[in-house]
Amino acid sequence: MTRDDRYPANTVRSILDTPLVTPATSAALRARLAEPVGSGVFDALARKTLRAACDGLIPQSDRSNPIDLASIVESRLANGDGDGWRYADMPDDVAVLRSGLAAIDASAHGMFGAGLADLDTMARDRLLTSVQHGDVPSDLWTVLDPKRWFETLLVAVTEAYYAHPLAQEEIGYLGMADARGWSDVGLGARAPHEPEPL
Repeated sequence: MTRDDRYPANTVRSILDTPLVTPATSAALRARLAEPVGSGVFDALARKTLRAACDGLIPQSDRSNPIDLASIVESRLANGDGDGWRYADMPDDVAVLRSGLAAIDASAHGMFGAGLADLDTMARDRLLTSVQHGDVPSDLWTVLDPKRWFETLLVAVTEAYYAHPLAQEEIGYLGMADARGWSDVGLGARAPHEPEPL
């Protein structure tokens, strides 16, 4: 499958060194463009399972260089970069994701005879949907509510994806180019530096 983006490539990257973006914002976005470094939050199996779950939630088979969502999620956990809240009956984000990754992998073995990372796309998606709806063996999910775990994972993966400059380019987002403020505000208004849809 080939990409059919609605906005031109490099729209975000081309403004990072302009007066439209503050130096701090530019540095943060450049850091997101760099390859994430493993952080040691997860063991090899959990990391492999997380990667498979990320691939199921936000498929990127159309990208020549997919955004490494699993490493971004793991790095954010290692640095304590989260949204700052959780359900009162759930442990911290690291413990939640570790427990849930073990439970979903065990569920994959129980339902399909292989770990999540070894399932084909159809089986993986079926399992993710089962977890989303809480339709998984309860004996494997004794520590966590599978629906809440799925929600926690989905939020973490979605935040990792749309905080990345390449994903922002896909949707024509240039909201970070606000160092000078916005003069063209209104329905259908477009600042001169905002991209036109293709």
